[in-house]
Amino acid sequence: MKRNSYGEVFLNARSLRREFGYGDHKTIAVNDVNFEFHRGEIVSIVGESGSGKTTLAKMVLGLLNPSAGEIFYEGKLRDISSYSKRRQYWQNIQAIFQDPFSAYNIFNKVDSVLLDCIRLQSGREGLKKISKEERFEKMRDACKFVNLKFEELSNKYPFELSGGQMQRLMIARIFMLKPKLLIADEPTSMIDACSRATILDMLLKLRDEINMTIVFITHDIGLAYYISDTVYIMEKGLIVEQGTADEAILNPKSDYTKRLLGDVPKIYEPWDFSSAG
Repeated sequence: MKRNSYGEVFLNARSLRREFGYGDHKTIAVNDVNFEFHRGEIVSIVGESGSGKTTLAKMVLGLLNPSAGEIFYEGKLRDISSYSKRRQYWQNIQAIFQDPFSAYNIFNKVDSVLLDCIRLQSGREGLKKISKEERFEKMRDACKFVNLKFEELSNKYPFELSGGQMQRLMIARIFMLKPKLLIADEPTSMIDACSRATILDMLLKLRDEINMTIVFITHDIGLAYYISDTVYIMEKGLIVEQGTADEAILNPKSDYTKRLLGDVPKIYEPWDFSSAG
């Protein structure tokens, strides 16, 4: 799963901060955070509920503005001050969310969900140059990548699908958009174990095909170790541990990381059966 090397830094942050409320009621959700995401890297941001990891993800996506600090995109200070600039940014920065049931507009059918991806890629003028058959072919290919049949989904609303199918449909969107970075916020927490493994395999296959960076937002430190090149551990808005998966998880320095590890059932090396009973 892990790589020994990956590409250049293309998105990073300096002294990122996000506050909510004022005065005595002010909450610092993200506090003076720095990070670097490389091309083709798999990153996990790990922490309990309230640690600030989802707020950090929303700032990266441009859904929340930082209270202080700077985000740099491809070496330049990120500018999403206008609709056209945000649209261009979102062509390359996309997300899969935790709850597939709330990730879709309930009034849009599957065809519209996938067609929106073609619109985002091509723009209004570019869409006119793509024939109806070419559009359907793109949608069929995307569904095939996630082991779904477009003909069986066509003209259905997302709520008519199972949770696993909706998560796969979100990955089909990513297949069509081919972003440079994907934020995956607990993408497997609401589906069964079999579907969970399938979803992870699809995301990692997509990473390998287009050299996409994936940032997992998760409370599962075991998953983070298994899939990640780099791990950031967050506690109360602060990054308290960071490094390679081996550095951050096998050799933790933070008491918080050690406590998270203490909540995980002991995993024995495959060759060490003596202590496993």
